[in-house]
Amino acid sequence: MTVCVFAASSSRIDNKYVQAAAELGSLFARSKMNVIYGGGGIGLMGALADAVLGKGGSITGVIPSFMNDEGWGHPSVSDMIVTTDMGDRKRNMFARADAVVALPGGIGTLEELTEAITLKQLGLFKGPVILLNTLDFYRSLIDFLEHMVTGNFLRSEHKNMWVIANTPEEVITSLSNDRGWVDDPRKIAKI
Repeated sequence: MTVCVFAASSSRIDNKYVQAAAELGSLFARSKMNVIYGGGGIGLMGALADAVLGKGGSITGVIPSFMNDEGWGHPSVSDMIVTTDMGDRKRNMFARADAVVALPGGIGTLEELTEAITLKQLGLFKGPVILLNTLDFYRSLIDFLEHMVTGNFLRSEHKNMWVIANTPEEVITSLSNDRGWVDDPRKIAKI
C-alpha cells in the first residue's frame, strides 16, 4: 500500500505534533507501507521522512521545481520527483496513492485534504482519507464538516468519506481495516 501524507512544513510548532509525525513514519516503515509526501525537509514533513528513512522504509517526495530550487527538499530522500507546479504535484501524489493521511498543517495541508475529500465524493479517488487529529487539531474542521451535513450541503453518508484517528496507531489500524466507502459515489454526489 502507498500512503499519501499531507503535513505541515512549519518548524515552529509544538513538539508533540513532531513526535506524532515521527511515530507515524516509524509505523509506516514497520508496516511496510510506502509513503509519498510533499518532499519537504522541515516541520512535520521532515519528521515523517526522517522516521521512515531511519527505520529503513520506502518514501517518495514530490516537490514543485520552485520549492526544489529554494532548497526546501529533504536532502536524504533519494526518490524525489520534481514537478512543474503545485497542481502537478498533487495530481502526481494522488495518482500514486492508495490512501491519504492528513497530519496537522497549514493552509496548504487543508487545501490538499479538502481536495482528497472532494475527489472521493466524486468517485475520482477510492482510498481511505484519514485525519490524524493530534492534540484535537482538526476539531474545528470536524465541527464545520458536521455543520455542512446538518445544513444539507453534504449528505449524512458523506461523513463516512473520512476517518478521524487520534493517534498514529489508529491511523495504521484504520488503513488496515478499511473496507471502502460506497460502490458508486456519484449516485449520492448530487444533493
